[in-house]
Amino acid sequence: MSSQINRRYFFYGSLLAGAVPAAGFGSSPSLKMLGYKSPNEKLNIASIGAGGKANSDIDGCSSENIVALCDVDEKRAATKFNQFPSAPKYKDYRKMLDEQAKNIDAVIVSVPDHMHATAAIAAMERGKHVYCQKPLTRTVWEARQMMEAANKYKVATQMGNQGYSNEGTRQVAEIVWSGELGQVKEVHAWTDRPLWPQGQTEIPAPEAIPSTLDWDLWLGSAEKRPFTAGGPDFKSQYGGFYLPFNWRGFYDFGCGALGDMACHILGAPNLALKLGAPSSVECIMRDGVSKFQFPKKSITRFDFPARGNMGPVTIYWHDGLKENPKLSAVPEGELIGDLPMIPMGQGGRRERPAYNGTVGRVFNFEAYQALRSNPNARPVTPNGSVFIGDKGLLTTGTYGEQTRLLPVAKMADYRMPEPLLTRSPGHYRDWIRACKGGDAACSNFNVASPFVEWMLLGVIALRVEGKLEWDAAKMRFTNNNEANQYLKPTLRKGFTIS
Repeated sequence: MSSQINRRYFFYGSLLAGAVPAAGFGSSPSLKMLGYKSPNEKLNIASIGAGGKANSDIDGCSSENIVALCDVDEKRAATKFNQFPSAPKYKDYRKMLDEQAKNIDAVIVSVPDHMHATAAIAAMERGKHVYCQKPLTRTVWEARQMMEAANKYKVATQMGNQGYSNEGTRQVAEIVWSGELGQVKEVHAWTDRPLWPQGQTEIPAPEAIPSTLDWDLWLGSAEKRPFTAGGPDFKSQYGGFYLPFNWRGFYDFGCGALGDMACHILGAPNLALKLGAPSSVECIMRDGVSKFQFPKKSITRFDFPARGNMGPVTIYWHDGLKENPKLSAVPEGELIGDLPMIPMGQGGRRERPAYNGTVGRVFNFEAYQALRSNPNARPVTPNGSVFIGDKGLLTTGTYGEQTRLLPVAKMADYRMPEPLLTRSPGHYRDWIRACKGGDAACSNFNVASPFVEWMLLGVIALRVEGKLEWDAAKMRFTNNNEANQYLKPTLRKGFTIS
């Protein structure tokens, strides 16, 4: 036991090297910040976005007072508009922030990626705490502006990447820091996204704008263009050509599969490996090239230099997969990433992971064994990551759950390292607590912005051929001026960032 403890502390001491901030995941201590309220008082929260993902974001914060709602499409927002009949309703977030400023403590930003920074910074300038959906911003420059604004106006912030709030993400970091894997040389992360259309080459003919939609406000900072739903031949399970969800695949509005899922799946590697800025990024495979959309399928490579006592590491991002990647380092027959599901409830309509009978987040070896022999287990869509160290392997799921060593037989008698990181009270509660003067949220903008920045370099690599050498201090690629033009957006008048 004594040698085991000494070994553990030896590795912690040599590998942590500043990995754990004083306040846990947050990069700043508890603050009596602008707009601070007693933990017993309720926040007055407004939401920019009320349909789509905003629907669940509002639900996640509904323990507080929802005092104002804004959405450019009143039909899409109808459910939430009806749920909060006394809350003032708007289509233009600028008007809402101006008219309701005195009534608002905090703001949810849950709209398409291209409007995140513009709307969030407008809220922070008015002293409002901000919860902003992933991937935080569409460009690297905007990510830096978000962090600067949060620090300047001393507001509580949180990016909507739920994985950073999960127990499994903390377990990944603590296992890596314990030295169990040795030096991690390589990480593979993957997703089945995009599920929406990408790689299209033609824009359909213009169509009439729906009466419930303010198309100009939806475009916001983006260049004007005619509205189209795609015409009679366009087919997608996610609605029309642009709306309400397919915008993710467009250069001007979204960040493709990386923007949708990397903030979740790459969260555990980012934290555990203290990744910082990469030295280079390259899209090493792309299928389905378009002038206005991301490819249908791709593989992107990020190379990170040594960090303290951690050696160089290469991160591979795979998207558009139909099944988990086949990796030579992973023993044949091992389940990696998300575990299969078993049907639950009447008719099997509801499903959940079968690895833990109650929580469904923390790996349980006995439940895993039962799952492997369960004839009703159903494969899940491929999402997850694998860490490849010189002494061992580790895999985890989409949101950092199901964390386990490989081969999984090692988990039969494995004891997790003693916790070093603070545990989250829950994703939205984490932010709400910070708004009331508690510890900084685990994915506050001082944490989220640098993470998103390196992820967004991969978004640029999808558009530009070749290996891109990155100089983070100067915020530029040193070997490709074409790539540099995508670091900062061109913002339309009325939606600029001061």
